Amino acid sequence: QVQLVESGGGLVQAGGSLRLSCAASGRTFSSYVMGWFRQAPGKEREFVAKVFWSGGRDHYADSVKGRFTISREQAKNTVYLQMNSLKPEDTAVYYCAAIRIGSREYDFWGQGTQVTVSS
Repeated sequence: QVQLVESGGGLVQAGGSLRLSCAASGRTFSSYVMGWFRQAPGKEREFVAKVFWSGGRDHYADSVKGRFTISREQAKNTVYLQMNSLKPEDTAVYYCAAIRIGSREYDFWGQGTQVTVSS
């Protein structure tokens, strides 16, 4: 059974940093793209960043480009989201997800971790 388990969320002041982790298990992810999404209260879920598990190519939403970095550590089956220069508008529940290359929708989702940025 595939599991994606996020951790590392919390409360931080504006300008601070957090690193989110997503521990993946239940299958090999070499043919997958790993993504981070977020959902703020009253808003739709939005894409944040993604990375190819095998190749390391990454892509970011414009709102986080230059501040967030996605990476993966294959030996630990873990994907990270390093978030720097956090802003109050980054406050949201952050979700880890996996999509098989060539698929249209993400196949697996984590339960989410709360990130709150105070001003």
